[in-house]
Amino acid sequence: MHLQILGSGCAKCRKLYELVDTVAGQCGLTYTIEKVEDINAIMDLGVMMTPALVVDGQVRVSGKVPSAAEIKTLLGQQT
Repeated sequence: MHLQILGSGCAKCRKLYELVDTVAGQCGLTYTIEKVEDINAIMDLGVMMTPALVVDGQVRVSGKVPSAAEIKTLLGQQT
């Protein structure tokens, strides 16, 4: 699973990165995670509001930091 956190590096972006990394690890997923801070790359994905979470090339959420339970669902895990 390839996870991308899109954002400028603000506090919310860092929080989303930490939450996603923690939840994915707790779920025992095999994954890679990267931060994408390049505004052109973010816009190429159609994201206008950050932070955003992209899972395997699909934007799953943007403009907010979801809860750990929401992240688990976005990663395809049952709560």
